[in-house]
Amino acid sequence: MALLQPPVQPPVVSAPASDEVVARLDEELRAAVRREGLDPQREVPSVRRLATGLVRAHDERSLTGVVPPVADPDALVAELVARVAGFGPLQPLLDDPTVEEVWINSPDRVFIARHGRHELTNLVLTEAQVTELVERMLKSTGRRIDLSRPFVDAMLPAGHRLHVVLQGISRGFSAVNIRKFVVRATRLSELVELGTLTPAAGHFLEASVRAGLNILVTGGTQAGKTTMLNCLAAAIPGGERVISAEEVFEIRFAHPDWVALQTRQEGLEGTGEVRLRDLVKESLRMRPSRLIVGEVRAEECLDLLLALNAGLPGMCTLHANSAREALTKACTLPLLAGENISARFVVPTVAASVDLVVHLALDPGGARRVVEVVAVPGRMEGDVIETEPVFEWREGRLARGIGLPPRLDQFHRIGIDVVRLLNEGD
Repeated sequence: MALLQPPVQPPVVSAPASDEVVARLDEELRAAVRREGLDPQREVPSVRRLATGLVRAHDERSLTGVVPPVADPDALVAELVARVAGFGPLQPLLDDPTVEEVWINSPDRVFIARHGRHELTNLVLTEAQVTELVERMLKSTGRRIDLSRPFVDAMLPAGHRLHVVLQGISRGFSAVNIRKFVVRATRLSELVELGTLTPAAGHFLEASVRAGLNILVTGGTQAGKTTMLNCLAAAIPGGERVISAEEVFEIRFAHPDWVALQTRQEGLEGTGEVRLRDLVKESLRMRPSRLIVGEVRAEECLDLLLALNAGLPGMCTLHANSAREALTKACTLPLLAGENISARFVVPTVAASVDLVVHLALDPGGARRVVEVVAVPGRMEGDVIETEPVFEWREGRLARGIGLPPRLDQFHRIGIDVVRLLNEGD
């Protein structure tokens, strides 16, 4: 006779905390933050401490049956902290180290970039949530957006770069981009380990920075220009004084004598704006040994060229599709500075000021690679600046070209035989 088997019980699934519980604890946490006078986005550990205490107290009360129990107290604490001190539903994406960028096309179209590739998330927001998120983010930056100024660039407390285009300029909804600064490399040797460039190219670029060559880092969006700029800057000798100028703070490297400057938008009265061009000019009064400009987009290119042409070593980034197009763009942007600036002055100045162009590209698989290192020897053929490939992409890899860098005397001055260095690497 077969024994009767007891019925199989379904597994118990832990349910998330109810909306009523979360809403009540959220309100209590906000009240506690106000009571202690905390800045929630700058004092996150204190907010987490308060949230942990509130959830623990709720858990103890649930033992008496007065309030419903919480299945996962740690998850509830994380949600409360994200609501009060973070950026709500976006916070898990911002905390994910593999996510490089988050952007909102509309409340129901939230995308991320991961490993250089785009993904549509299943996150669905409301229009009110997007508006509240933008207001909360801008409150932490001191910058504003309104009908008179429908664009804004800002840096969030965690170091992420925020860009917002107001509804009306963007169709249907406000467009929001949050670009995370995912630190994967801080030195050229680490870029070599990641496969962004070869050991030979890494040694050459480090020697070029130490020798004081002027370097232009180029590439498309998300090609890794800022990371490359940071790694190049990390090779600057510690005894030199570095001044950097950016629209928002993105340059990060360790140096004992470094002053970082960023732009400022105009106030409500329409005054007080500080442009990138102003920062480049002011930096020359601060006794710099090196000048770094985060990204050159407009007439500030003229002021940078004048500084480089006067013997001040520097480096910057620029959007371009190739090293050759970058030099053409560097000759065009200074013309925006005024009608009295002509190509007859600008083109020879670019040829005499820029020493190296390092061009990066994002391959279809999402990998960022250096595909060109071009030397600018200072010669011209008509209105065309001559170049020599020091390294070039050939047969699927970065290979040694035929070119040599300019200013060989500067390498010799610091005891580097750059010709031998390149030959050994080859």
